[in-house]
Amino acid sequence: MSEKVLHVGDTDFDATVLQSSEPVLVDFWAPWCGPCKAIGPIVEQLADQYDGRAKVVKVDVQEHPGLGVRYNIRSIPMLMMFKDGQIHSTQLGAPPNIKTLLTQMIDKAI
Repeated sequence: MSEKVLHVGDTDFDATVLQSSEPVLVDFWAPWCGPCKAIGPIVEQLADQYDGRAKVVKVDVQEHPGLGVRYNIRSIPMLMMFKDGQIHSTQLGAPPNIKTLLTQMIDKAI
């Protein structure tokens, strides 16, 4: 597991994501979600690849349901790119080309 991936919850989401000077990719997931587990290594690779240019954050919606409600997460995995405290783009699910899609999301936000 990459130490570059930050795990945040209700108490530190705003400071880590919304107040970040860097763009932030947020992976809303849960431990029981198969597709979430499948894309986990890709999310970790992106955290290493974009270290210093963008943050990568994971939010366990089972442990932090308030954040799921706040961002209207109805299905997971849901990935959101935040820039300047606002949602810049989103990706629902785990299609076969997920790494390409997430790379494009991050590149557009940088």
